[in-house]
Amino acid sequence: MKNNDLKLGYLYIVSTPIGNYSDISKRALIILKKVDFILAEDKRKIGLLLKYFNIKNKLYLYYEYNEKKNAKFFLDKIVKGNNVALVSDAGTPLINDPGYRIIKLCREKYKHIRIIPIPGPCSAIAALSASGLPTNRFCYEGFLSNKKNKRIKRLNELKYECRTLIICESKHRLINCLYDIKNIFGKNRYIMFTKELTKKWENFYGNTIENLIEWIEKNKNMIKGEIILIIDGYKTKNNDILPSHIIKSFLSLKKEIPIRKAINIISNIFSVKKNILYKMYIENK
Repeated sequence: MKNNDLKLGYLYIVSTPIGNYSDISKRALIILKKVDFILAEDKRKIGLLLKYFNIKNKLYLYYEYNEKKNAKFFLDKIVKGNNVALVSDAGTPLINDPGYRIIKLCREKYKHIRIIPIPGPCSAIAALSASGLPTNRFCYEGFLSNKKNKRIKRLNELKYECRTLIICESKHRLINCLYDIKNIFGKNRYIMFTKELTKKWENFYGNTIENLIEWIEKNKNMIKGEIILIIDGYKTKNNDILPSHIIKSFLSLKKEIPIRKAINIISNIFSVKKNILYKMYIENK
């Protein structure tokens, strides 16, 4: 498992199950058994996984608050020929999880270190695949801000996004987030609620945002575990609807200059009729 050319170690990005241990790959098990160090965001969770598969290996804590320090420490280990596996709590590492810094350091300072992804489960993709919504183009947003003003600002930026949206949310903020989505996207936008994928209490429920809120408020025991929302993209109703990149440019520009100037500039740049831009401004207002 050594990089024989330079005697550098390898950095493996190892995907682990998101709930069902049977989903782990044979390749992942081989890597976890043979590496010199395993970096885990949660030693308890990964410890249980290793114990289940009778893997005895060194496990080190690697999470948000020590990532900067530990990235340099374990990079030195790799440079000296040690092989390191990076895992997250569950699923594919770096998707809303620590790991970015050590990858960035490898790419910038030691370009000869091989970084090898070991593919596997990803809750966002699993939810999308079973949602029944378009999968050819999608936008992964991860967790929205826990601050209402920032969350509303971001949702307004996504209002006219035509791609399917993937949003993660915690059980504590779910209802507030859904009400914000309803107020900004409209009560009839279709949304798929998913939770606890691959686990015993896995659940999918799809409906309009208004009906989903009503269903959740009647079934509050459902708000548990890892929650992912899959939201249908904005649907154009006629030829007057503009592409999302033009809308975003217009909405950003109108915050800085008078509306008439913003309309004139966007109209000239993108060859869009001024009356269409004005109509969109009124609707958005």
